[in-house]
Amino acid sequence: MLYLKKEDYEKMLKHCREGLPNEACGLIGGVVEGDKRTIKKVYLLTNIDQSNEHFSMDPKEQLEAVKDMRANGLTLLGNFHSHPESPSRPSEEDKRLAYDSKVNYLILSLMDNDNPVLNAFWIDEEKNVTKEELVIE
Repeated sequence: MLYLKKEDYEKMLKHCREGLPNEACGLIGGVVEGDKRTIKKVYLLTNIDQSNEHFSMDPKEQLEAVKDMRANGLTLLGNFHSHPESPSRPSEEDKRLAYDSKVNYLILSLMDNDNPVLNAFWIDEEKNVTKEELVIE
């Protein structure tokens, strides 16, 4: 189960809306206690592709985020990105580019901007997708 603070959800949502019409992206860091994964910090990164269909995180920003996680005793829990015009589920490209089966992939759909949908997923080595329970508190 993955836990996200309401204020961090709002931070992600704002970043994704500001990125429109393109996809926005970022990393999530936190702590793992058994099956409970708690997001402690959201890192808002630049989509250097500037595309509404795919994203590439700025490598420099990615490195800074990872350094910050290490300095603060956090674990990389995964990443997030928005789908401006499609549902909150991994696209074929998302699955193809999923590089780590131990992290969560969060997708925020802004297809209906008034009703954003955020889901978390696991993507295994065979590219099978499993929805993770996400609790926003």
